Amino acid sequence: MLMCRDLAVIASDYIDGELAGRQSLSVKMHLMMCKDCRTFIGNLRASTELMKAHSSAQPDEELLRRIDERVTEALNALKSRGSDS
Repeated sequence: MLMCRDLAVIASDYIDGELAGRQSLSVKMHLMMCKDCRTFIGNLRASTELMKAHSSAQPDEELLRRIDERVTEALNALKSRGSDS
């Protein structure tokens, strides 16, 4: 079973359609059951589209890496708070 933190790591690949069939199916199954990850994927899609629409240059890879790290940290913090209850 795909965990939220695992999804955060592969979310961009999922949105870009770069996952193999089995892995993509695992993400879809997880999204059916996890409202937080559905929200996360929706926000990531919107952010990606916004960046594409307002930038003709390639985004800075270091910036993207830092954004991915912070999103993963935030998702992990959210999940750990949920498991504390």
